[in-house]
Amino acid sequence: MINIVLFGKPGAGKGTQAEFLKEKYNLTHISTGDVFRYNLKNDTPLGRQARAFMDNGELVPDSLTISMLQAEVEKNPDTSGFLFDGFPRTIAQAEALDAFLATKGWEVTATIALEADDDILVKRLLERGKTSGRPDDQDEDKIRIRYQEYNEKTAPLIDYYTKQKKYYPVDGIGPISGITERLSSVIDGLAV
Repeated sequence: MINIVLFGKPGAGKGTQAEFLKEKYNLTHISTGDVFRYNLKNDTPLGRQARAFMDNGELVPDSLTISMLQAEVEKNPDTSGFLFDGFPRTIAQAEALDAFLATKGWEVTATIALEADDDILVKRLLERGKTSGRPDDQDEDKIRIRYQEYNEKTAPLIDYYTKQKKYYPVDGIGPISGITERLSSVIDGLAV
C-alpha cells in the first residue's frame, strides 16, 4: 500500500500531475477539490456550506473535509494505494488522516510538494479562471487570500512531515513532462 499526499499551493499543478501519477502507479486519486465541486454542482447541503467558504477564498473547515475524505476512502477498499490531492491542509487534518489510515493498518508513505513562485501561480489560476467558472480563480485578491491561508494553515505541514522523514519538495515549474519525471523519481525511490 502506497499513500501519497500531493502538496502545493492552489495552481501548483497537483491535479494535472495526479492524473499521470494515478495511472503510472495504479493509485486511487482523491481530490478534495473534485469532491467539493461535485457537492457544489449538485447543490448538496455540504456543497452549500463549502461554497460560502470557497467564494471568500477561505479553506473549507476540517470537519467537512475529513468526513468527505473518509467516505471516498471507504469506496475503494481494494486499492493498491491512494493519491491525496488537496488534503491534508492543516495539522489537524494530517493527524486525522494518520489516525484514520492507522485504523486500516496503513500510513502516509510520502508527502510530495510541488513548489512554485506565487506570482507564477497567480497567473496560472487567473488563466484557469477563464474556463473553470470558479469565482475564486478569477479574482487576484481572492487568490492571494488563499495563499495567505495556505501560509498560515498549510505550510506548517512541511515541519510535520519533515519530522516523519516523509516530506519531498519538487520543483513545480517547467514542462509538465519534466515535473512528472521529477515526481516519479521521488516515488520510485521510496522504500515501500
